[in-house]
Amino acid sequence: MTTGGLRAGLIGLGSMGRHHARVLAGLDGVTLVGVVDPLGDKNGLAQGAPVLATVEELLAIGVDYAVIACPTALHEEVGLQLAEAGVSALIEKPLADTVDGARRLVEAFESRDLVAGVGHIERCNPALRSLRARLEAGELGDVYQVVTRRQGPFPHRIADVGVVKDLATHDIDLTGWVTGQTYTSISAHTVSKSGRPHEDMVSAVGRLSDGTMVNHLVNWLSPLKERFTSVTGERGCFIADTLTADLTFYSNAAVTTEWEALRAFRGVAEGDMIRYAIPKREPLLVEHELFRDAVLGESHDICTLRQGLRTVEVAASVLESAANGRTVNPPTEGNVIQEMTS
Repeated sequence: MTTGGLRAGLIGLGSMGRHHARVLAGLDGVTLVGVVDPLGDKNGLAQGAPVLATVEELLAIGVDYAVIACPTALHEEVGLQLAEAGVSALIEKPLADTVDGARRLVEAFESRDLVAGVGHIERCNPALRSLRARLEAGELGDVYQVVTRRQGPFPHRIADVGVVKDLATHDIDLTGWVTGQTYTSISAHTVSKSGRPHEDMVSAVGRLSDGTMVNHLVNWLSPLKERFTSVTGERGCFIADTLTADLTFYSNAAVTTEWEALRAFRGVAEGDMIRYAIPKREPLLVEHELFRDAVLGESHDICTLRQGLRTVEVAASVLESAANGRTVNPPTEGNVIQEMTS
């Protein structure tokens, strides 16, 4: 690290890159020293930083870490360049467009003991951070089911992957993160209605390592934009809206009855509803602060490459299930380690 703070670079000035540039330019303790985009910066999005044509030029001016916000298909190539140069990296989600590519990135950064993370930004959403803390504190009791809905119009910025790798990876990651569990099975159906080569709708049912049921509905075919997560458990149900960063709890009511025939029935009745007041900081700013602190050795609250790999594996299992019409069991962590070291 240089004495004037961390020197950061950015690779890609697209729909996400422009936001990364804005946040990096104002991030305490960090200087944005260069932006790579072969198309240049005709819209003035680089926040005054030099705009370079290649990753080699960025490495030549010297950076402590870089943010990879180029198309998913290029994540592996660019990430390996940074790892070989000894540069830490924050890689936009998904980690890579293939499982093998994701594994190569994990090996490249881990073998050099470099700090690296994946930009699964929902981990920094205020509603989900509060939800996770409440689940960890046992406020819901046993968790029974996680349901997510993520739908809206097609974003024309996406050309290289379908809705599973682009959108469903958000839900796969956040589900494992808030529950602390891993996927053990997944069954899915996909459709393609927009004339593109990739799927634009997926419906998936899965199970986590503790038996929790999972349902995901994700599409680019709805005029309604929705970002919905519900977690149902022993004491009620949490509902998180990550568009508004609102978290609501619907509790089970304890209803007594003198009717002997019903007394033995252990059911659920509507109880109180609580909407929590949560400080609503910008998730992307929180993501950058956490990664900066990780590079400085002050925190480890980031999505690691190994966790990002797990998400890519589950996404691949979703596509495999949809293609073959059967339930798929994603590889276990032990199998991943064995395959990487063999």
